Amino acid sequence: MDIHAEVLSILDEILSLQGRSVGMTAQTPLLGAVPELDSMAVVGVIGAIEEHFGIFFDDDEIDGQTFATVGSLVDAVKLKVS
Repeated sequence: MDIHAEVLSILDEILSLQGRSVGMTAQTPLLGAVPELDSMAVVGVIGAIEEHFGIFFDDDEIDGQTFATVGSLVDAVKLKVS
């Protein structure tokens, strides 16, 4: 399972990035850098990730640092999946 690629696919779909996620790396900033990622979109991304991977995030497990970069989001998913 390529969690990085799957998270990028979810970001692309939920944020309607129209393929822009393809060029994103682990260092790509998210919050404040991707205009489509507002507070409502964060909720949508979390929900889509939970559904896709069959995981659940408690409220205290998600903060601004989780969405700081693609890598920090992927790391959060990897922690829950393993």
